[in-house]
Amino acid sequence: MAAALLRALVLFSLLLPLYSSSSSADASKKTFIVQVHGDSKPSIFPTHKHWYESSLASITSNKATYATSSSSNGPILHTYENVFHGFSAKLSPSEVEKLQTLPHIASIIPEQVRHPHTTRSPEFLGLKTTDSAGLLKESDFGSDLVIGVIDTGIWPERQSFNDRDLGPIPSKWKGQCVAAKDFPATSCNRKLIGARFFCSGYEATNGKMNETSEYRSPRDSDGHGTHTASIAAGRYVFPASTLGYARGKAAGMAPKARLAAYKVCWNAGCYDSDILAAFDAAVSDGVDVVSLSVGGVVVPYYLDAIAIGAFRAVAAGVFVSASAGNGGPGGLTVTNVAPWVTTVGAGTMDRDFPADVKLGNGRVILGTSVYGGPALVPGRLYPLIYAGTEGGDGYSSSLCLEGSLNPNSVNGKIVLCDRGINSRAAKGEVVKKAGGLGMILANGVFDGEGLVADCHVLPATAVGATGGDEIRKYIAEAVKSQSPPTATILFKGTRLGVRPAPVVASFSARGPNPESPEIVKPDVIAPGLNILAAWPDKIGPSGIPTDKRAIEFNILSGTSMACPHVSGLAALLKAAHPGWSPAAIKSALMTTAYTLDNRGETMLDESSGNTSTVLDFGAGHVHPQKAMDPGLIYDLNTYDYVDFLCNSNYTAKNIQVITGKIADCSGAKRAGHTGNLNYPSLSVVFQQYGKHKMSTHFIRTVTNVGDANSIYKVTIKPPSGISVTVEPERLAFRRVGQKLSFLVRVQAMAVKLSAGSSSMKSGYVVWTDGKHVVTSTLVVTMQQPLQ
Repeated sequence: MAAALLRALVLFSLLLPLYSSSSSADASKKTFIVQVHGDSKPSIFPTHKHWYESSLASITSNKATYATSSSSNGPILHTYENVFHGFSAKLSPSEVEKLQTLPHIASIIPEQVRHPHTTRSPEFLGLKTTDSAGLLKESDFGSDLVIGVIDTGIWPERQSFNDRDLGPIPSKWKGQCVAAKDFPATSCNRKLIGARFFCSGYEATNGKMNETSEYRSPRDSDGHGTHTASIAAGRYVFPASTLGYARGKAAGMAPKARLAAYKVCWNAGCYDSDILAAFDAAVSDGVDVVSLSVGGVVVPYYLDAIAIGAFRAVAAGVFVSASAGNGGPGGLTVTNVAPWVTTVGAGTMDRDFPADVKLGNGRVILGTSVYGGPALVPGRLYPLIYAGTEGGDGYSSSLCLEGSLNPNSVNGKIVLCDRGINSRAAKGEVVKKAGGLGMILANGVFDGEGLVADCHVLPATAVGATGGDEIRKYIAEAVKSQSPPTATILFKGTRLGVRPAPVVASFSARGPNPESPEIVKPDVIAPGLNILAAWPDKIGPSGIPTDKRAIEFNILSGTSMACPHVSGLAALLKAAHPGWSPAAIKSALMTTAYTLDNRGETMLDESSGNTSTVLDFGAGHVHPQKAMDPGLIYDLNTYDYVDFLCNSNYTAKNIQVITGKIADCSGAKRAGHTGNLNYPSLSVVFQQYGKHKMSTHFIRTVTNVGDANSIYKVTIKPPSGISVTVEPERLAFRRVGQKLSFLVRVQAMAVKLSAGSSSMKSGYVVWTDGKHVVTSTLVVTMQQPLQ
């Protein structure tokens, strides 16, 4: 119920401009994406753009404003011709109303602004160059595959993007390397084979960009895009480290895959009209995989430019992976939830960067940091204060906000700051400017025990919520006893072989899926905490403007970092299995994922230290080697997704916005219900409504991609208190490519719940032939409606 209310509020806020027709509102134009029916351009217009501008001129009293023009400053921001037919433009509410009356206008979608969801990971995943028979060998490192990264651009000079020993650019490639004053055509090579930028939507809302602070070109002025691109497909670079941490060889998931950078994110965010233009270009250019580490609020799919662009890309055979978001550890925070998108959460690796706090009373509080400057004097304890009690003006000083600290109180001391509002690294700069010698950054209750290592500008470390509480208590007691509190920070470098690992990262967004609860999201998790990858010049490792340290690699955390791991793995799988669809690749990643850590126990939730659930990790942590040979796959095509949308009660018009085609819902009744989408996981929500007993069934079809003449037997691990049966219990395949179906029946008894609350239980349906293990998550949610 809460999720439905949240969706309604978000939808209302997005649609409000369409239904306001006051004269004052007309003066405030907003960007909209306009879909046109089919490809029905009248022959009198030389281009689609001329036709669209004529359409705009017909609905405004100021004809001069919409005169057809080849100027880039005209009313049309982008025209879309591949994944979408239509255009984007700035429109007043009254113009939107008039445009809706034109017969060739299919839909008008309000624009959202989105934001990026901001080495040892190949080895942790089992991808090693010395492996002569694994995924890297089978796919020749993905050398003919192209990964399109939709992000903040790229820094092409980095060694991660060198083209040494790469063959010619794949003949299928139709993309461009868009040159600009700071991005010559020679910036591209046989590795970085395409680079474009899209800023019309950004500038339509924010005005002309400030070219002293960002580049009007594909060049990256943020670092996020360079980092994610090198995670997906960076070349082997040795030695690599960040300020001496994580020393070793850096490599992406698919080191020989080609890259194409599509810059859509700018200082103020990533605008839907630009993102859709990037999807349009990427599919036309010939990418095989789209990697998107960007997200926003969850809305119905027909109002979601990412969901729409991704659907059309998947329909063209392009695999789309997207970050789940960094809104965790709370529930219902997952984003990019469309079933045709592979949604990736974040886990830890077996490597960390300990930087512990030693208090004057001898207690040691565990922390983490990648500070690489002059250390504190060994063996010496420094004066310690909590900024919230004596460092300044209370609340804002507790958070170490800009200008909030009193230099007289802070000078020469280690300062304890609370996490929140401003960036973690920015707090350190505030402490440093006020004369502080060091900083301890304490999590709040919501952050729990999840720690992120940052490249601080002064000696600093991060501690969990309980550690922060202990330090505050120590300070208060020391002050009370009139013995000044003291502390130091012990930087211990890089530690390997950490147990347990993986752990679900605290920030990783969680289910359930707020738009389609029958689809478990996230789909999988991948390494996303403290990931080493390429970094641009002219941007310090902390990302703070005053940080002038120059580095070639940086350590970042986020589902933004997890997503390109899966993008690169998808390219490897596509290279090893050229005939596999995007759904088949997703299925292979999901059904072979693992849920046990390196202790052999169910993965933990970093925020609480408790056992995590399918709402945290989906199918589990990706296992590339097993994904190459999954045995069975759950395949899907666009007709299956249409049936799913029909059964989700989307109207024919809604569905046409997503698919670009007139929807036929006649087959949806045969599909039964939304849970019958042939997805690799199964989920049902039972509304109790006073019922004592509830039941449903799922139909699934698997395709044999393992061995001919193989027999799979089912093992059921039902959710606690739930009855689950599978028919048949045995699947006998005679040949590779053969499809067989099975039925899963689920029966549940009502449980005692308060009004509006729910209870989730999970289990598994596992098929095995003795060689392959094909696992599907089964989630049963009991909901007690509001009375």
